[in-house]
Amino acid sequence: MKTLGIMICLAAATLAQAQHKLPHGMVYGAKPNTTQIIAANKLEDWMARRPRVSTTIKGRVLKVTDVRGGWFEMDGGRGRVIAAHFNRSGVNLPKNLAGKTAVVEGIAQRQMVAADKQHFAGDRANGHQPEVNTDPRKHITFEAKGLEVY
Repeated sequence: MKTLGIMICLAAATLAQAQHKLPHGMVYGAKPNTTQIIAANKLEDWMARRPRVSTTIKGRVLKVTDVRGGWFEMDGGRGRVIAAHFNRSGVNLPKNLAGKTAVVEGIAQRQMVAADKQHFAGDRANGHQPEVNTDPRKHITFEAKGLEVY
């Protein structure tokens, strides 16, 4: 009787643990196009001076910031973070995606700061420089169409 109880507990624990693992090839959103993949840590250099580009990147997911809507952060190399989210709000990512390598297709965009060393057009009288709250680590944002766990 005791062995039957132990076996049932072990089977339940094994099933619960298997549900938390993300299998290779799991797709969220649309399946990414993998014909030309760029490493996430080389994305900023690859973009050069272009402010916006459609591409597919491969990198490590640092954390899932919001499960609903698919908001997450990827490692951009050199201490940089790529803030990413899905273009459709119906995509939900699991929290245990953090630390996994993923292939993501979408649009990479540089963060633009319009107030950089410029005065507001209507506020020239006092020479007021607006305070801009930008994080230099989050220099690139990414709007994802699809993500595949690698």
